[in-house]
Amino acid sequence: MAKKEMVRDLTEGSIAKNLITYAAPLFVANSLQAIYNVVDLIVVGQVDGGESMAAVSIGGELIHLITFLVMGFAMAGQMIIAQFVGAGKRESITKMIGTMFTVTFFLATAMLIACLLLGDSILHLLNTAPEAFDLAKSYYITCITGIYFISGYNIICAILRGMGDSLRPFIFIGVASVLNIILDIWFVAGFGWSTFGAALATVIGQSVSFFAALIYLYRHRDAFGFDFKWKSFRVHREVLGPLIKLGIPMSIQMAAITFSKTLLARWINASGWEYTALSGIYNKLSMFIGIVSNSFTTAGAANVAQNIGAAKYERVPRILGIVALITGGICAFAALLVVLFPTALFSLFTEDVRVLEISGVLVAPIVICFIGACARAVGFSLINGSGNSRMNLMIAIFDGIIARIGLSYLLGFVMELSCKGFWLGDGFAGYMPLIVAIVFFITGRWKRNDHIIKKDSQ
Repeated sequence: MAKKEMVRDLTEGSIAKNLITYAAPLFVANSLQAIYNVVDLIVVGQVDGGESMAAVSIGGELIHLITFLVMGFAMAGQMIIAQFVGAGKRESITKMIGTMFTVTFFLATAMLIACLLLGDSILHLLNTAPEAFDLAKSYYITCITGIYFISGYNIICAILRGMGDSLRPFIFIGVASVLNIILDIWFVAGFGWSTFGAALATVIGQSVSFFAALIYLYRHRDAFGFDFKWKSFRVHREVLGPLIKLGIPMSIQMAAITFSKTLLARWINASGWEYTALSGIYNKLSMFIGIVSNSFTTAGAANVAQNIGAAKYERVPRILGIVALITGGICAFAALLVVLFPTALFSLFTEDVRVLEISGVLVAPIVICFIGACARAVGFSLINGSGNSRMNLMIAIFDGIIARIGLSYLLGFVMELSCKGFWLGDGFAGYMPLIVAIVFFITGRWKRNDHIIKKDSQ
């Protein structure tokens, strides 16, 4: 393997300790990242009002839509590297690093071109209100210029996390988050740059994260076995195959979920900018509980992947049980707070009376979404950690398409619950990964890892 200090072995010792120490930096890092995303919404909403808030909400959803492909391949690379670590495949780790960089660069370039050409059309498809259109376009165009920073940062962090290191990514994003918050207030409240200022602050924060991570990787290139010479960025077929095989389903999974949320946004936006603003609140609160879910999903999947790579299958059920216990307690507590203090919570985002008057419609969907976050953490810990591409594709179909769109249409249109029904459908869809994972676990197919490491030679 690479030098010992660069790799953290998750196949030995206390499972609970491994999970918590791995997830803790992720939780803080994701919290900081979420805070600076929410600061965009809060600062713009408090300074400019509901229309600008709606613009940031729509623009933010659009940015998520266009980055799904890179995120899918980053997650796939992370899980494959973790299995290589467990199996002791040093050469494969080095090859995967170079391959991920090159593939991601071309993906980011293709998405940048497509988004610049199709941006207006997508905003129209989302039923963006005329009052918010120019503001949403300003936010979206500015954010998309940072796609190389977003992509590069996620790839480097995937490499580090796959090797068991979740601390350095936390440091990188921590510095960038504090900078973003300061710039948000300065640009929007100080300079009056509205949505453009919020987007610019985000891009600057992303660039800081990327360059900090890149410098760290370069300075420790000997330990990673990656020398940053041109030949090191060559695409290696033996690792490209597993990356594509897992990356495409993971990207489809994220694309399907994001597409379904975009479709829901279109339905919600048709009800007026007030409901678009409420959708921003729902999405941001969902993002906060998603921090818990995603942190323990990443920790759980990394632990599962290394232990499957090392053929220590007996540890996997215990990993899933601890993930369920910790995330379940946190999600239940958060749901209780929403039930007890809804008005105080929603008022943090905006003082617009028209928005707050109808905000009660969010309570039930948010509670369902919060509990579902625990279910997603357990399900994805097993599915992502196993590196099984078929299961990820199945999740994409059930979660992203059948459940989210189907349930939302049924509750929103057929049962005439309108926007509340759309949000309820989104919340209930969160339980699909756990249902699929239970079946997957019972079959025992999660124990197979030959589809990833069989082609590697030491």
